[in-house]
Amino acid sequence: QVQLVESGGGLVQAGDSLRLSCAASGRTTSGNAMGWFRQAPGKEREFVAAISWNGARTYYSDSVKGRFTISIDNAKNTLYLRMNSLKPEDTAVYYCAADQTYYSDYVPLSRARYDYWGQGTQVTVSS
Repeated sequence: QVQLVESGGGLVQAGDSLRLSCAASGRTTSGNAMGWFRQAPGKEREFVAAISWNGARTYYSDSVKGRFTISIDNAKNTLYLRMNSLKPEDTAVYYCAADQTYYSDYVPLSRARYDYWGQGTQVTVSS
């Protein structure tokens, strides 16, 4: 079993930056693809970014491409999301997720393909 805990959210102004972290415990996630999703009030949870188990491949939604960077530190069992040039429309609860399949070449982009989820961290961007 894997437990995921997000941190790093907060209230910022438009144009500011934040770095989210997702610490995994219970068992290592160093062989698993991982992703970030977000959910704004009244909206469905949407894909933000994903990364392969070895960090070699990354994927982003069009809305964050060029502003957000996903990275992974397998030695620390920690996933990161660096968010630059934040906009009010980035306001949401951000969740990290892990795929249970080990060492797969496939990186899920759909929330249905992820097996473990954190409880989320709130990011609020004021205009």
